[in-house]
Amino acid sequence: MDLFNYSSQSQPKGPLASRMRPRSLEEVIGQEAIIGHGTLLRRAIEADRLTAMIFHGPPGTGKTTLARVIANTTSARFDQLNAVTAGIKDIREIVQKAKDRLSFEEDKTVLFIDEIHRFNKGQQDALLPYVEDGTVILIGATTENPMFEVNPALISRSRLFKLESLSDSEVKRVIKQALDDKERGFGQYAIEFDEDAYSHIINIANGDARTALNAVELAVLTTDPDEDDIIRIDLSTAEASIQKRMVRYDKSGDNHYDTISAFIKSIRGSDPDATLYWLAKMIYAGEDARFIARRLYVHAAEDIGLADPNALLIAEAAFQAVEFIGMPEARIPLAEAALYLATAPKSNAVITGIDTALQTVEREKSGEVPIHLRDAHYKGATKLGHGDGYLYPHNYENHYVVQQYLPDHLKDRTFYNPSASGYEKTVQKRLDYYKQRKKNDRH
Repeated sequence: MDLFNYSSQSQPKGPLASRMRPRSLEEVIGQEAIIGHGTLLRRAIEADRLTAMIFHGPPGTGKTTLARVIANTTSARFDQLNAVTAGIKDIREIVQKAKDRLSFEEDKTVLFIDEIHRFNKGQQDALLPYVEDGTVILIGATTENPMFEVNPALISRSRLFKLESLSDSEVKRVIKQALDDKERGFGQYAIEFDEDAYSHIINIANGDARTALNAVELAVLTTDPDEDDIIRIDLSTAEASIQKRMVRYDKSGDNHYDTISAFIKSIRGSDPDATLYWLAKMIYAGEDARFIARRLYVHAAEDIGLADPNALLIAEAAFQAVEFIGMPEARIPLAEAALYLATAPKSNAVITGIDTALQTVEREKSGEVPIHLRDAHYKGATKLGHGDGYLYPHNYENHYVVQQYLPDHLKDRTFYNPSASGYEKTVQKRLDYYKQRKKNDRH
């Protein structure tokens, strides 16, 4: 049988993912938390009592689908813009039409803006008065966190609904629905999917229904039917149809910050397995290796400090490796450094010490440098007494001598308190010795 003729006979137009968009709330799979029976959004849709709202969540979770369902349900007129291609002129044209409908026909207008985070501040501000006075009922959709990407004034006038990635069982239902649907899907064909093929597509789709349907469509349309006129999709076909998992990771979005936060906290929490996982996610998603290396640098000092002074050296070596050899080889020294930090003894005494000292400088009066610590090398300094009475520690036992180093009003202040972790136990013993010497000297 000719594959082209087979795959095109009476085949509906458009991509499978577009054809299979739910047309009603009953057809929507997933998102029970926000559109299940009795939920606020479902009641509002069914009662046609809509207010401004913004849907946000990962790709393929149904944001545009929900907007289309609302379009099929509401009695209001429905207009749609994509923020990538639309401008203020387009907004004004729709607003003018909405005003005319409201004045002459008493019809409301729902304005759906896909990827609303792509609108700049001026474009979002242009919407604000018409959302506020009810000229249009705004429905925005974004893959970004609206708290970061949408103007606060627009946020305050909208209800936020977060859509979650679909579960594996929900993605499987989406696929089966497409395979069984004779009108919009592949129900007119005899198709057999191996369970391993199902599992692979579901696993790699990672909760994204659109990705899963695109893979199913590619697998079906590129597979010849056998002698029994059955299209059999096995694991190898599925693997060829969806080879690489799409990781949700926008380098300027909140998922980027969530991932680096999880990475840092896993290091701080001494969990090497979680550390490697989040590192792998960043590398897989194409994160800048220098950014990762810089974070290792910071947290070698912040979370480990003098509990293991080598941590900072290891982080520096990883940074140099990234600069010198680049990716993908640099993944290995990055992993080595991350594991070293994760398994090292922890102490934040360094950051506590410097921050306490900075707060003291900021909030308390500035102290004078004790006269014996002042520079005595410039002309006339000795006549002013600079350096008089300074005791050179190397001239004394154990290279230590008791003398005042802080300003008078801070002479008994302590900023650095070593932990009992790692090398700082040794540091603490040394400081205890110095404190005892000071105590004995006073007596």
